[in-house]
Amino acid sequence: MITVLDGRKNQVREKGRDDRPVECGRMSLAGSVSQRACVFCGSRVVLYPVADALHLVHGPLGCAAYTWDIRGSLSSGPELHRMSFSTDLREEDVIYGGEKKLRLALQELIEAYSPKAAFVYSTCIVGLIGDDVNAVCRRVSCEKGIPVIPVHSEGFRGTKKDGYSAACTALSTLIGTSEEKIAGEFSINILGDFNIAGETWIIRKYYEEMGVRVISCMTGDGRVDDIRRAHNASLNVVQCSGSMTGLAKIMQREYGIPFIRVSYFGLEDMSQALYDVAKLSCSGEMIKKAGNIVKREVSEIYPELQNIKRDLEGKRAAVYVGGSFKAFSLVKALRHIGMSVAVVGSQTGSEEDYEYLREICDEGTVIVDDTNPLELSKFMDDKGVDLLIGGVKERPIAYKMGVAFCDHNHERKIPLAGFEGMLHFAKEVHSSVMSPVWKFSPAYRLRKGIYE
Repeated sequence: MITVLDGRKNQVREKGRDDRPVECGRMSLAGSVSQRACVFCGSRVVLYPVADALHLVHGPLGCAAYTWDIRGSLSSGPELHRMSFSTDLREEDVIYGGEKKLRLALQELIEAYSPKAAFVYSTCIVGLIGDDVNAVCRRVSCEKGIPVIPVHSEGFRGTKKDGYSAACTALSTLIGTSEEKIAGEFSINILGDFNIAGETWIIRKYYEEMGVRVISCMTGDGRVDDIRRAHNASLNVVQCSGSMTGLAKIMQREYGIPFIRVSYFGLEDMSQALYDVAKLSCSGEMIKKAGNIVKREVSEIYPELQNIKRDLEGKRAAVYVGGSFKAFSLVKALRHIGMSVAVVGSQTGSEEDYEYLREICDEGTVIVDDTNPLELSKFMDDKGVDLLIGGVKERPIAYKMGVAFCDHNHERKIPLAGFEGMLHFAKEVHSSVMSPVWKFSPAYRLRKGIYE
């Protein structure tokens, strides 16, 4: 029986022992050092891949240092998004206000780089001193003739999920501002894929091979002009449901565009994403093309997956990711290579998400919302896992415990989406789990009872 702090009991469940709904959407327990990130992080994750926009962090230099530059979001053209600009607020600015500094910074940067739009991120200190960021943005927008969009991402407003909401609100101000009309063909927007290691290009290639026109990708390899005409799409296809469902709902309400939730990770979910879009197109030819793509791609990688499965059969994994939709796919993908999931959780899951996780997981699986390092390491130790899948904040936990690790967050340099991404994923898991280095880890030897 797992043990947790009293304040966390309703956010942790063990399938088969306690099948009550997982409580979620709560603020992190004080002192627990949650793995969640701040509001600014959430907004930055969504918006920074818009490659031809200016991104200006209004706040101390330390916030700007927490930048996209270490991330794997690629661009096929401009790379203005890789330059992390900051107003560098200091003590004097806190006393007298930073509005003048913000206006001058925007004017100078817009003149120097000629961006298609500018996003201004408000950080904690800006909310505390009361700078009127909206007024400054309106003034500079009129002066320079481009959209200058405030992003209210003060960290104290909530969690990373609230940052997603702020980003969706900012994007919605651009959508519909183009007068271009696109009619007569089935078209989509890809929402919630951020082109980590080129994944958007892989997914886009599949859809275009089916005959689907992709109007915009929000926001992987994103362009301001594409976002402005995104209201012409027939369908919104939402990959990262935690971050972009809010935008899909705005577009459904304002432009009547329906949306579906998909995942591009693993054989089952990648195939289903293509089939779902093809069915909604009401085109028999498109459905046939989707089937041909799935058959071709799966047949190419399946033999190698089977070879990997022979080595990994019976191994156990822990999964802790930002969005629960990714966790669904990882549970299924790991089964394809012989591994079961003993611990699974997310930072932003809903009650419905955790109920679905309970349905697809094995008996005894620990399901957790918003965990922390000590709690996660205890669950991993109790369940004897061989692998942890997470992000940069989870990596040290795995290595200290002598457990293999797979990076499934934005820092990675290898694409894990699509059919070819499934093979990359399987190879990475295999090389990490089967590495001989673990036998030299004292923590690993202690867990395995190796004392000689």
